[in-house]
Amino acid sequence: MILAAGRGTRLRPLTAATPKAMVPFAGKPLLEYVVRLLARYGFDDLIINLHHLPQVITDYLGDGRDWGVSIAYSLEDDLRGTAGAVRHVADFFEGPFLLYYGDNLTNFDLGDLWQTHQREGEIASIGLLRMDDPTTRGIVGLDTRSRISRFVEKPRPAQLFDNYWVNAGIYALQPEILDCIPPDTPGDFSAVFADLLAAGRPLLGHPMRGQLLSTDTPERYRHACQCVDSGAFALP
Repeated sequence: MILAAGRGTRLRPLTAATPKAMVPFAGKPLLEYVVRLLARYGFDDLIINLHHLPQVITDYLGDGRDWGVSIAYSLEDDLRGTAGAVRHVADFFEGPFLLYYGDNLTNFDLGDLWQTHQREGEIASIGLLRMDDPTTRGIVGLDTRSRISRFVEKPRPAQLFDNYWVNAGIYALQPEILDCIPPDTPGDFSAVFADLLAAGRPLLGHPMRGQLLSTDTPERYRHACQCVDSGAFALP
């Protein structure tokens, strides 16, 4: 599932007429690169949640056949949050599935994450990376078995701890996690993961191989464009 419903308020005025998952890179929208990356690693049955300017996305991607995938859509009249969006389409998932935050441009090795998740069998495997500024994301600590020992969402400087990893916004999930999300209630995975940790359920942290570019502010989007244009970031 690709999460693409956000309003992109921090990217205005760019997102006044463009969903934040459709901002352009090298002449193509971000979401096309996401679909291409997923298809490369064999994820060919996709669902995308929509809210802000949904027709821009559906008109461009259609049913996905141009990229060798099948795409379904979940239109949200009201934003449901990252976890609420997944719970709303629970019937779509018949087994383990991948969740991708659609405002990130990455060239990650998704196969490595997926294979590790299948082998380890935890309820959730969270893709991680190193990042200089973690204050807009969740940070995690890992034990010696790569299990997550703590999780702090959007930490203040005083909440940072040594040797933290940053949540990359890509999760491999077992279908049983759907039972941990209240139905018809907006909610985010930060709360779901915190509840699972509190209940003693192990969560796997998986350092990703590859790069991530954030696009959630004008400054980050400009930086991402510069990285792409200069060749410092390899497009998927």
